[in-house]
Parts: sequence; structure tokens; C-alpha cells
Amino acid sequence: MKIRKGKFYIYFIVVVLPVFILGSYFFYRILKENDIERKKDALWVASIYQKNWDQFISETKTSLKILSLSAKNDLDFPKKMEPLLMEVNQNDPRYGGLYLLNNKGYLLTGSVPLRNDTDFTKLSFIQEVIKTKDTILSDQEEILKDSQRIIGLATPVLDENRELKAILIADLRIDYMRNLMRVITPETKLIVANGGKNPILEMNVTNIEEGDNTNWVTSQMDRIPWSIKVKIAERNYKEIGKSWEKVLFITLVITHILYLLIEYFLLRKFTHNERKQNELQKLELVGTLAASTAHEIRNPLTGVKGLVQLLSEKYTDPKDRYYFDVINSELKRINEIVSEFLILGKPTAQMTDYINIAGTLQELKPLIISEGNSHNVECNWQLPSQPVIVKCVKDEMKQVILNITKNAFESFENPGTIEIRLHPHEDNFCKLEISDNGKGIPKDDLEKIFRPFYTSKDTGTGLGLVICKRIIHSFGGSIEIDSKEKIGTTVTILLPTSK
Repeated sequence: MKIRKGKFYIYFIVVVLPVFILGSYFFYRILKENDIERKKDALWVASIYQKNWDQFISETKTSLKILSLSAKNDLDFPKKMEPLLMEVNQNDPRYGGLYLLNNKGYLLTGSVPLRNDTDFTKLSFIQEVIKTKDTILSDQEEILKDSQRIIGLATPVLDENRELKAILIADLRIDYMRNLMRVITPETKLIVANGGKNPILEMNVTNIEEGDNTNWVTSQMDRIPWSIKVKIAERNYKEIGKSWEKVLFITLVITHILYLLIEYFLLRKFTHNERKQNELQKLELVGTLAASTAHEIRNPLTGVKGLVQLLSEKYTDPKDRYYFDVINSELKRINEIVSEFLILGKPTAQMTDYINIAGTLQELKPLIISEGNSHNVECNWQLPSQPVIVKCVKDEMKQVILNITKNAFESFENPGTIEIRLHPHEDNFCKLEISDNGKGIPKDDLEKIFRPFYTSKDTGTGLGLVICKRIIHSFGGSIEIDSKEKIGTTVTILLPTSK
């Protein structure tokens, strides 16, 4: 239950919470970027129409300028202009009609009779042409008799002294201009507004949308004081959803990979702790077993050993002596195993003392050198002249050193060298290194050497290094073994020093 609850919390913190936070953040970012993109598109459309309108007005002004030059010579006979005006009107679909007025604003002639009854003098843009003698575009739409919606563009006809002689008027068809815009962007909602912000032309716009200024962009025209307003397109939630799904999928993949990695490392840690716990349980089991049975084993073992000794004195035949030697050897081995069991079974409370570890090594020096000579191994020593004080049990420390050097001697198949080095280490620790150039330990075996009952020797118990590790840890130190096959092994022991 606890494991499931722990996994749920990890999954919630590593997957659910980041997905929710990142998902919300990126959804907001996608919405914001989509709004910016839609606004850019609307501004681009507005700029396109602004350029088209400027070009359209510019071309119309140029056309009327040319007509004004022709009209200058026929002002005495206005009817002569009528065929020209009709021809231009028929050949250019932008025009709803072309008209020639006198300098007071009264109609002289026109291409179509739709505005014969119109009093041009009352039109504000005609009065402005008379005053300014400049080309003026009407800022109000007009509806003709045939229901055609137009905008007037007037240009003056001037003589050499820049005196106003007549006025040319072109009725620009709004439906023609709307159709031109629909060809470029048929779905776009836009408004062409005059200088007073009043709509002149609308496309795909309702009255409600016309009054909404929050989702529109505006582009000012260069040639005339008009502006073009383009409605920003609505959000495409389907496209937004697709983009968000991609981000969400990537986030889910990354968070689940991270979750699996965390689970993997936690599983490794759990397995390591479980293995360590199993080893401790083995040691506790062995200690309990040793404490309760070791003495009981030794008592009959002593009796058997005494009887074997008596029998060996009675039967002196060489063949019998061989059997007795084998029996004594095995009894000795049993006794060693029981002794190791007793060490494992000892209580943790120990009578420690402050020991000069350098002096302890000096005491063991003759024994180790003698053992080395028997294995044809040279011993090199690097010991400090100053005392190195460690709080420990001296006899147990000796047992650790002798056990490690014994293992080193047994690793040689040919003559070699053992180096024993002791020197102070950082953070109030001393370091004892015992190195050999023997056959080394295989990498696979190196991970198992501190496991109880694991041994690579034919006659080993698999408890020697376990006992060493337990003793060193009881002194607050650590032991590590580094080894490479056919190169050698180094055992490093770190122990806390005292003043």
C-alpha cells in the first residue's frame, strides 16, 4: 500500500503536475501567438487594399486629367465632349458616369442621363473644387436612379492662368470596387471609411460587427484621407487544438521518460537496500546461530580431537598416520570456521582504545615478512615516523590486516611484491593501502566479495572479508577493494584518526 501511494505521489509530481502547468502555459502561448499571427494577416490584407485603393484613385485622377486637357479646347461647344465621355465610360467599368460642369457647378453634358436633374452646386465636394481648384474625392456615397451606389471624384479644368473654366466629374461604382476586393480575399470582412470615420464601402460586414472596434485593424491611405478597417479572423480552435496536442504529446513523452528513469533509479536503490538488508539478515542469522551453537560444537570437537590424538599414538602405521593427519586437518578447519562464527556472533559493544596503527603494523611486520618468504613474495613498507592514533580494538585490527595480507599472498601464482602503505588522509582520516601484483580479481567477482559465504577458494568459508568489513565499519571506517585481472589488487582502508 505504501509503495503504491509513493508511486502515485511521484507520478503526480513528475507527470500530472508538470503536464498541467506546461499544458496551461503552452496553451496560453499558442493562443497569444495565434492572436499575433491573425493580427499580422489582417494588417497585411489592409496594407494590400490600401495600396490597391491608392493605385485605383491615382489611376482615376490621371484619367480625368487627360480628359480635362481634351475638354479645355471644347468648352465653347460642350456637346462635342459627350461622345468622348461616353466612350471612356463604356470602356472603363469603374465609371458609373462622366459629367462636365461649368465653372459655377452647373451641368453642361454627360455620358449618361442619370444625373441630369442633379443640382451639382449643392454638393460639398464640387464647392471645394471651385474653392481649391484641386481634384477632390467625395466622402459621401450617392444612390442613383437605377439604385447604383457611387462616389464622386471631381477635377478642375484650368486655363493657362490657372483660372477655373470647367469641372469634370467621375462617378466611381462602389459595386465595381467591392467586386475587385472580393477577387483577392472573398471571405475578408472590411470597411472603407472616409475622413470622418463614416463607412463608404462594406464587405461581408453586418451592422453589429460594424460597431465593434476591438477586433479590427486600420490602415490609412496615402492619396486620400480615408482608411481601411479589416476584421481580424476568428480563432481557428481546430488548428489551435492540433498545435496544443503536439505540445501535450511531447510533454507527456518527456515526463513519462523522466518518471520511468526515476522509477528505475528508485528500483535500483530499493534492490540495493534489499540486498544489503538480506546480507545483514544473513549475518544476524549466522551470529545468532554462532552464539547458540559454537560452544556446543567446540566441546565435542575437543573430545574428538583428543581421541584422535590417542589413537594416532596407538596406531603408528604410515597408512594410519596419513588418515589421522587428514582427520586433524579437517578438525582444524572446522575449528577455524567456528572461530569465525564466534566473531560474527559477538555483540556490537566493544572495548575500544586509542591505538598507534603505525606501531601495530610494526608489530605485525615480522609475521607478514615471514609469510611472504614462504610464498616467495617481497614485502615493501611505507610507514610514517610519527604516530597515527586510531580508536579501535587492537587484536581485531591485527586480524583484519593479517586476513587481507593472507588473501594477497594466496593470489600469487609466481613471485611478486606486496606494498603496505600508511599515511594521513584529508578530513582527519588515515589511509592504509595493501597492494599486490598478483592475479587480481575478475570484475564479476569483485561485486560479490563482501557477500557472506561467497568465496573463490576451494577451502574458503566466504566469511573472511565479511568479518573485516564488519570490524572496520564498527570503528567508523570504510574498506574498498580495487582490482584488475593479471595486474593486481589494492585494498584501501580509511579510519578516523584522533589527537
